[in-house]
This record gives sequence, structure tokens and C-alpha cells, in this order.
Amino acid sequence: MADTIRHRPVLLDEMLAALAPRKGEIHLDGTFGAGGYTRAILEAGASVIALDRDPTAHASAPSFPAALAKRFVLVDSRFSALDAVVADRGLGGIDGVVLDVGVSSMQLDQAERGFSFRFDGPLDMRMGGDGFTAADLVNDLGEKELAALLRTFGEERRAGAVARAVVAERQKGRITTTLELARVLERAIGRPQDLIHPATRTFQALRIVVNDELGELARALFAAERALKPGGRLVVVSFHSLEDRIVKTFFNERTREHAPVSRHMPMGVGHAPTFSPITRGVVTPSEAELAVNPRARSARLRAAKRSDAPPREGDLLAYGVPHLPALDRYLGTA
Repeated sequence: MADTIRHRPVLLDEMLAALAPRKGEIHLDGTFGAGGYTRAILEAGASVIALDRDPTAHASAPSFPAALAKRFVLVDSRFSALDAVVADRGLGGIDGVVLDVGVSSMQLDQAERGFSFRFDGPLDMRMGGDGFTAADLVNDLGEKELAALLRTFGEERRAGAVARAVVAERQKGRITTTLELARVLERAIGRPQDLIHPATRTFQALRIVVNDELGELARALFAAERALKPGGRLVVVSFHSLEDRIVKTFFNERTREHAPVSRHMPMGVGHAPTFSPITRGVVTPSEAELAVNPRARSARLRAAKRSDAPPREGDLLAYGVPHLPALDRYLGTA
């Protein structure tokens, strides 16, 4: 049987308090990973539809006890399509959605996936195994385009210097491995001044773009709004400021009655709130959790309850999803 607790779920108690799963309910775990959240929801008595776009998560999925397994199904899907998954199963609505956003510990720890500069591996970073890779971006983007990517998606203050160093290095040949790129970044940025490795922000930016993580997150929030029945709960755990900004904007806008955020809608058109807050502000890990799980330090949890108001349209730009024209050819948005 696979070890379902090899990677400790972040903010588990806080997630359960906000999601409040009960016997007879149906919940959707949009980021199955190692199954920690799913198992906890099943143990609370609810049924779970779990999603994961990563084929390795399906191959290594834990085996739950029979009493839990009969209430569980794992679907190969991006979480941005969660409403379609719910509809395909003939459900009119579900009682809860939980999203644990970003890269998983398992992905970081697998050198062959190319997510981490701690191990030597191919410069890949694809969660689903399809589409363009981080190596494609590093080797094919122009200097200004690469600098804009690093500045926008990695909040890299030395983006210009990094882009110049990468372009100079690839004149010798394509950069194809994680450690090759990490060495370039170390030379370009120098010794860290804030305990953050020089490669951290660049690797974050590349991973986010390769997997369209910010666009996926925003689309998943809109999908959850469509899939949840009145009274259903939406819980989102994010791990960096770009993700949390999108979640915060969504909840702030969806829990107020006012004109929509989208610039494409006419002025004066109001909307009833589609959610009411469960958490006030953001929930962060306790000192006790950080003591046993330092990787939880950047986790942020926000949650809200679905109202009976009809779902709204969503504009990715209005909710904080950046758009760089140079990436359109990769993301299929040209």
C-alpha cells in the first residue's frame, strides 16, 4: 500500500474546519497529489472526486481502505475543468471544493521532473507531461522577453542581468539541465543576500509559465463557482504572492455586491454576491506546524461559502493573471 502521509498535508486542520465535510456530501479535491486532503475528507464521511493532471500521481495513488475507497474516484484532469468533471458525472452541484495550489513536494523531489535546482535533471517542469518545457523558454525567448517573464512571474529583481547571462550562455549550446541553469544564475546574481538561492525566482517563473499555473488557478475559481451548490464551500491554499493575490481578488469581488471587475461589462451593472466569507482574511500555519513542516511557511488559506446567486463571467486579466504577448505562441493564446 502506498504511504499516504509521506508528504504532510499543509494546513490540514484549518482546511477541514473551513471545508466542513460531512457524511453524505460530495467534495472535489482539485489537487490530489499524495492524497492527504482526500483521505481526511473521506474519513469525515464525505465522498471525494479527486483530480490531478500529473500522470505520476495516478501511477502512485495510495490505496485507501475499502470503506473509504468506495466513496472515492480519481480523475485525470486539470482543475480548471472541474465543473465539466462534475457535470460529466451527472451531478447538479457539489458540496465542497479544495485546491492546494502549486508544485507538490513529490514533484520537487523527483530529479527527472526538472522542478528543482537541488538535483540535476532535464529542464522540463511539466506537470502533465505535455506541451512546451522550461528548456524551450530558456533557449528560445529573446533577452527582453525572458527578462519580462522572470520579472512578471518570478518577481526577480535582477531579471535583466539573469536574461543577459542566459542568452550569453546559450551561445555555447542549449541549456538543457537544471544544474546548468542554476550555475548560470549563481554567476549572474552572486551569493544570496536574503537566504534565498539565486535560482529560486527564475525556477518559479519558468514553472508557473510552463504549467500556466496562474491562468489555471483563475479558471478553477470560476469553475468552482459554477460547480458548487448553494451552501457549498470553496477552500484554496496557495504558496506565493501571485497565487494569493488572484484568490484574494476573487473572494473580495465575489463576496461584495457591486459592479463587476471586468472592464468588458457596462458600468452600473451590479451583481449579487456569489460567496460569503468563511475565513476573515488569510489563515497561515501555526508555529507548531512550522516546527514539524518548514515547507508550510509560505502557505496561505482562504475560504468562502457559495450563495444562491448565479455564477458570473470571469476576466483573467481583471483577476490578476498577467499577459505577456511573447508567451502567446506557447500558451496557445495568439
